[in-house]
Amino acid sequence: MGADGGTIPKRCELVQQKKKKEKLDKHVKNATKWRNCQLTQLPLKKPVIACRFGKLYNKEDVINAILNKTIFKSAAASHIKGPRDFVELKLTENKDFKRGDVKGDDYNDVNQTEFLCPITNVPMNGIQSFLVNWQCGCVYSEKAQQEVKSENCHVCGGPYDATKMVILNPEDEQLELYKLKWEAEKAEKAAAKKEKAKKTAEKMEAAAAVASEGPSTSSDAPGASAPGPSGMASVGKSGKGLFG
Repeated sequence: MGADGGTIPKRCELVQQKKKKEKLDKHVKNATKWRNCQLTQLPLKKPVIACRFGKLYNKEDVINAILNKTIFKSAAASHIKGPRDFVELKLTENKDFKRGDVKGDDYNDVNQTEFLCPITNVPMNGIQSFLVNWQCGCVYSEKAQQEVKSENCHVCGGPYDATKMVILNPEDEQLELYKLKWEAEKAEKAAAKKEKAKKTAEKMEAAAAVASEGPSTSSDAPGASAPGPSGMASVGKSGKGLFG
């Protein structure tokens, strides 16, 4: 038996220590975000879209949910109201990605995904950050943007604006910033709409006030003389008639 003089127990054997929680790698934890639609959790298939928060969806599933008026039930997609809230992604397919079950002695690289960066060939698996150009829908890695300096889109050569780049599947801190920006844009649009309605109401009130006054008559005009009983002009101060 232990502790009978034959062995010396170690401290870790005498003191019960708390087990450390197993930490999953970042790309393993977020793997489903890069492979599955956030609305249905089904595998992503073209056409794929991204919302303003950088989440990925199957376009067909989102459109059907909008038409069926069921999208508001989804916590991951209730903020999508129409086409203005998402962009269709121009994705580059990964030729090394093997679809379906791998049979025989074939090696299955779990880090390979269906899509990759067209500039650096980095798989879109969550290890590297990926961006989407909201103006054209082109998708490439953040590494490519850092290494290749350009004033145009890195893929299609179209317009580029750093403020209109969205990180796909961002970290929680960045996600909160996107949500705050979205709320600010909604408030700004609501204020502009309210101001426009106020100006329209003021114009309508002014037009109604002018209409209520009625048109002016010829008798109100200065210097006009009223016709006589026979419809002829009145006699002047000399007492003579018109032909007198």
